[in-house]
Amino acid sequence: MNRREFLQVLAVAGAGGMALPAGEAQAARAAQQFYDVPRHGNVHLLHFTDCHAQLRPVHFREPSVNLGVGPWAGKPPHLVGEAFLRQYGIRPGTPAAYAFTSLDFTEAARRYGKVGGFAHLATLVKRLRASRPGALLLDGGDTWQGSATALWTQGQDMVDAALQLGVDVMTPHWEMTLGADRVKEIVGKDFKDRVSFLAQNVKTNDFGDPVFDPYVIRHMNGVPVAIIGQAFPYTPIANPRYLVPDWTFGIQEESLQQVIDDVRGKGAQVVVLLSHNGMDVDLKLASRVRGLDAILGGHTHDGVPAPVPVKNPGGTTLVTNAGSNGKFLGVLDFDVRNGKVVDFRYKLLPVFADFLPADPDMDALIRKVRASYEAKLGEVLAVNRGLLYRRGNFNGTFDQLILDGLMAVQDAEIAFSPGFRWGTTLVPGEPITMEALMDQTAITYPYTTVTAMTGETIKTVLEDVADNLFNPDPYYQQGGDMVRVGGLQYTIDPTQPMGRRISDMRLAGRPLDASKTYKVAGWAPVAEEARQTGGPPVWDVMAQWLRSNKEVSARPLNLPTVRGMDGNPGMVA
Repeated sequence: MNRREFLQVLAVAGAGGMALPAGEAQAARAAQQFYDVPRHGNVHLLHFTDCHAQLRPVHFREPSVNLGVGPWAGKPPHLVGEAFLRQYGIRPGTPAAYAFTSLDFTEAARRYGKVGGFAHLATLVKRLRASRPGALLLDGGDTWQGSATALWTQGQDMVDAALQLGVDVMTPHWEMTLGADRVKEIVGKDFKDRVSFLAQNVKTNDFGDPVFDPYVIRHMNGVPVAIIGQAFPYTPIANPRYLVPDWTFGIQEESLQQVIDDVRGKGAQVVVLLSHNGMDVDLKLASRVRGLDAILGGHTHDGVPAPVPVKNPGGTTLVTNAGSNGKFLGVLDFDVRNGKVVDFRYKLLPVFADFLPADPDMDALIRKVRASYEAKLGEVLAVNRGLLYRRGNFNGTFDQLILDGLMAVQDAEIAFSPGFRWGTTLVPGEPITMEALMDQTAITYPYTTVTAMTGETIKTVLEDVADNLFNPDPYYQQGGDMVRVGGLQYTIDPTQPMGRRISDMRLAGRPLDASKTYKVAGWAPVAEEARQTGGPPVWDVMAQWLRSNKEVSARPLNLPTVRGMDGNPGMVA
């Protein structure tokens, strides 16, 4: 153990509320204790979600803006920074504060290192399973997309890693962007007999037949446990419809209630929804359906340390969300007696790569997967002088970099970039490699676009996306953060109704003319014709621009003026 590792172990020990040990051996034991989660009860579920194909440890900055509106304002998951720490009793400056917030991120990242990585996650999974007989590992989706190797292998690298990790049950979202044929191929060949790929809300367009199994019942320590799958409801809206042309999605509340009643009728004593709805949708859903003991959720990338109990006509449902990028592992233990859940324990464990040794078998698999791509992945495109991140309601510095590059290369006045929540973080001094660029852009519809848009159309686009994000009814929130905007300044009031949130749009200080046409650069169009008419992949455009610049300074963010959110704990002051 070197000096840096020793100091980090001391920090982890302190974060766990333990007295700091005097020697290195004691420090190592303290680190072990950080991940020592005593077994409780007789039903054990391990849960990760939204890893976005990150096989190796990464930095990932949590948002400084995650606004809740209406009845969701100021409630989990819409808490950031110090408000988040107060809510969950986390001390500032600890590894937990680093894992769950954006506070002092650059300094904390250098102190506590990277998070996630499947080799380190595998070590943690094995430790927890050793003390929890029969424990199930649940994958909440967004696993096969988000990196260069996942794109280039059509998700095969992640399929192999998931099998090596021991995933038992999975539900999808971005997996669908590989196309229906590829998804069916994996489920029918690689996953057959090993992983239950579940989605009760995916049906055929013609007769409404289920495409995938809606649920699975597993027996654990004498207890029948039902896991129901809930795929992302708005896949054909948030992503190209042409990739899954024959399937319908949706929340399908009534269908879900029927499935819950069915598995209860078959003797299930614990019923859990493995969901990719997003946490706000799950909170509403939990209040409306009966018979769920818990919802293990994903999609919105919210790392929430404690479940939110939601009352409904059948009792209470626990709602959780387990973050993203392989950064967390949720541990849910139920105590089931006389056919009913009588108690539970939940822990959301940050996966600190420096404190969990790499599992040798998983590490070997990852090295094998990457071997033929290492030279391409490692190409340094530019030197980075600032903190580059994506996550946040309105913009991130890596998004800003893409916007700046698109406007420069496409000679456009304005640029739009999707409000994707995935994408890793680079601290100042880390080089921008081709791998880092692909971590922000690796999708199956990467085409760049240049579009003539009137000022009126631009406002319509912004209003539509704002309603998608800030509609007070979660069932109308269809995924993603606000579209990132380059060149254009505007004001937004999330509390206003549809059509009245966006105002004071300006370009170079002058009001945008509703009737004038502007040149707008963008990428990731969902329309099918873009496959023929779209420009080169965004990573090619950005790689060209980065190579020509050679060095990237800290990006000044183009952020909207936000109204109506004074005092909202979802925004760092």
